[in-house]
Amino acid sequence: MTMPWPVEPMMAVTGDLPDDGERWGLELKWDGVRALAHVSADGVRAAGRRGGDVAGRYPELSGLADLLPHHDVLLDGEVVAFEQGRPSFERLQRRMHVAHPDPRLIREVPVRYVVFDLLYLNGRPLYDAPYSERRSLLAELDLAGTGPVEVPPYLDGGDTAQVKELLDFTQEQRLEGVLAKRLDSPYRPGRRVEFWRKVKNFMTREVVVCGWKPGKGRREGGVGSLLLGEYDAKGQLYFVGHVGTGFTDRALDELYRTLWPLRRSTSPYDEPVPREFARDAQWVEPRLVGEVAYSARTREGRLRFPSWRGLRDDKDPLEVTSEQ
Repeated sequence: MTMPWPVEPMMAVTGDLPDDGERWGLELKWDGVRALAHVSADGVRAAGRRGGDVAGRYPELSGLADLLPHHDVLLDGEVVAFEQGRPSFERLQRRMHVAHPDPRLIREVPVRYVVFDLLYLNGRPLYDAPYSERRSLLAELDLAGTGPVEVPPYLDGGDTAQVKELLDFTQEQRLEGVLAKRLDSPYRPGRRVEFWRKVKNFMTREVVVCGWKPGKGRREGGVGSLLLGEYDAKGQLYFVGHVGTGFTDRALDELYRTLWPLRRSTSPYDEPVPREFARDAQWVEPRLVGEVAYSARTREGRLRFPSWRGLRDDKDPLEVTSEQ
């Protein structure tokens, strides 16, 4: 059977650890960008969450062709940049927005492809096969730790001692959390499903960049903070706060260059913005999506103590809703 292409990835809901842990497998939540890779005799094709080609952006993926000769497979995983052994979304930012990185950037910011699912194998679609079977078939491909590829094993969710050890480790290392996946779960492309759960150590969410406040002091002449928004169920864009922490100097410079061509004279929001934020604001077309970590939301829906994590070109602004 011919493999369909491109394929949209299946996504998880945010939730708690399941009570019936023996029915679930646990994986680390990798702080990278999603990528599906099709490997065949014709080479390697790779697509991001929105279906766009990312093979040129991450040429390390081309090594899959040498690792899987005589196979026709579709892999689901995450492109990750590591720093001191930990996934670093901040470091990955240097690669995410470069369509064709030069050899120097590839050396300075190498990435690895962390594979956690197998959706197609030598003419056989695996969408209806249970997660445990797909992972077993993936293990048989013997990719773990080979070249630019990682295939981390999943943990038996019924082993409470090991589960606690894993959760403690993610908190100590300030990792984002774990993914719980039901062992009998099928794969449903493009859907967000209850049988995959994100169990987070801290809250993150996507936001639409709607403008910036000019910087002061060391940031004078550039971006001081970003004005954030999200869409409601009616498609109206409203203000959810601003973020002024979590930026490196490099990130601020790159943001300024990216935002400058998107300037507009009026607010993109469909509701008035509080005066203290609207004053001196430079508005932009709401085309960019970023990600922030935050502690909570206020009664008005504002993000408390947000910290910038980076731009995400794998997300559509219209997908950034209050229901995410």
